Amino acid sequence: MDDRDWLARRFEDHRGHLRAVAYRMLGSTSEADDAVQEAWLRLSRSDAGAVDNLGGWLTTVVARVCLNMLQARSARREDPVGEDLPEPAAGRRDGDDPEQQALQAEGVGLALLVVLDTLTPAERLAFVLHDLFAVPFEEIAPIVERSPAAARQLASRARRRVQGAPPPDTDLARQRAVVDAFLAASRDGDFDALVALLDPEVVLRADRAAVRAGASEEVRGVAAVAGTFSGRARAARPALVDGAPGAVWAPGGRPRVAFGFTVTSGRIVRVDLLADPERLARLQLAELGD
Repeated sequence: MDDRDWLARRFEDHRGHLRAVAYRMLGSTSEADDAVQEAWLRLSRSDAGAVDNLGGWLTTVVARVCLNMLQARSARREDPVGEDLPEPAAGRRDGDDPEQQALQAEGVGLALLVVLDTLTPAERLAFVLHDLFAVPFEEIAPIVERSPAAARQLASRARRRVQGAPPPDTDLARQRAVVDAFLAASRDGDFDALVALLDPEVVLRADRAAVRAGASEEVRGVAAVAGTFSGRARAARPALVDGAPGAVWAPGGRPRVAFGFTVTSGRIVRVDLLADPERLARLQLAELGD
């Protein structure tokens, strides 16, 4: 076995952990894969023999890459342009992907990602690394270019935001009632009814495939989201999307767009449009009767 094969094997031992860190940081499995791949490229160009703690070194590299990606994401919002939607951690359904199984076992949900997405990049990094992966603040501080005490404050602010966020509704019947009412109001062009069903901080996000088809990458606020849906979504049918009430547009029986909804306190706080064929194929979609 040559040195590169040996290094690749050592990297593979850490891939699952690195991908879990990146997914929580970015909320996107595809972007998490990009961050992990960048970590491998940097490792392959470095003097790995001089690294005492390879796992810690790789975690730091992935964290820095993710921080840069989050900061770029924030800059695009100011343009304004939104980022790709957080992908569900469910992934493949055949049960033979250990990385995906690890994500599922650790309970990564869209509800947490929704809250994490409200944090600043530095807050998100500090919270994720410390609270979810027990990385000491002394190691987080250089990544965010702050003192350990300041890094601790970042995580504390993020923790308060996470703990103070209203929990998502878990009653499927109540969720479906809200989603069904939203779809009906959308089809009828009932703007006021749409507004009544939306949270004041609602956000609509579309993946890259949906954007290429003409959707906006990101829409924020009640009026803007209600206006986007008013008089539209006539062909969308109620469906279970990975077990949660949502909708699907499936002309000829072939799913083309899935609509994911996050409902909190009886109002929709997030709508995700998913149109990438590969990602659609990984979802469990089941149409429901009206």
